[in-house]
Amino acid sequence: MRIALSQLTTGPDPARNLGLVREQTRLAADAGARLVAFPEATMACFGTRLAPVAEPLDGPWATEVRQIAKETGAVVVAGMFTPAADGRVTNTLLATGPGVETAYDKIHLYDAFGFTESATVAPGSRIVTFDLEGVRIGLATCYDVRFPELFRAHADAGAVLSLLPASWGAGEGKRDQWELLVRARALDATLWVAAVDQADPAATGAPAAPGAPTGIGHSAVVGPDGTVRERLPAAPGLLITDIDPDEVAAVRRAVPVLANRRLP
Repeated sequence: MRIALSQLTTGPDPARNLGLVREQTRLAADAGARLVAFPEATMACFGTRLAPVAEPLDGPWATEVRQIAKETGAVVVAGMFTPAADGRVTNTLLATGPGVETAYDKIHLYDAFGFTESATVAPGSRIVTFDLEGVRIGLATCYDVRFPELFRAHADAGAVLSLLPASWGAGEGKRDQWELLVRARALDATLWVAAVDQADPAATGAPAAPGAPTGIGHSAVVGPDGTVRERLPAAPGLLITDIDPDEVAAVRRAVPVLANRRLP
């Protein structure tokens, strides 16, 4: 299955960011991608006041993403913000396209490295997978990568690919952690991991909100054996690659870590 990861830098304007989604989805679909994944906070970058831009899943921003998916024939996964019942928002991944309509609310909130996501974002609680052309795909977001149990839950639900949109925080050692964690989660669950981060704003001279996690780039596709198959640098880019779902079964036969588990 051919997939695309769109590593871009979004700003505070949802309409402008929607234009980037449209442009990148068309490029990816023209190259044969059946799935196009965008980063966390595609709707509006962190450092923006989130409550004023949040919209429900039937609102105009998500509706336009659905139209883009319909026009291109590709499934689009993009990070947005939806209103929460307590006045906060939820950090939501919308997955939409032919035969696919679902959403995942980020479970693990980024209350770390001096940032407190939970002050403005309410956590989700539901593990979400969807099927595309017979391939089951799990959804996770950014800080979720530090919690291997979520990726094992994807595998237990039958997923062979986990999508990981992110807006990774910069800082000393953070790139090393990003790359290590993405590879480790593929090994933990013996599945493909496709991790798409916001591009590093510094790579294009775009302003970044001080202290907010606005991305470092280095998106990657990692095989179920933990090897990096494709990666991007820090700057914006469109990664298009083919994944082989059957490779998951072969790796699980050789290294049956899921079957050999003794602890929950």
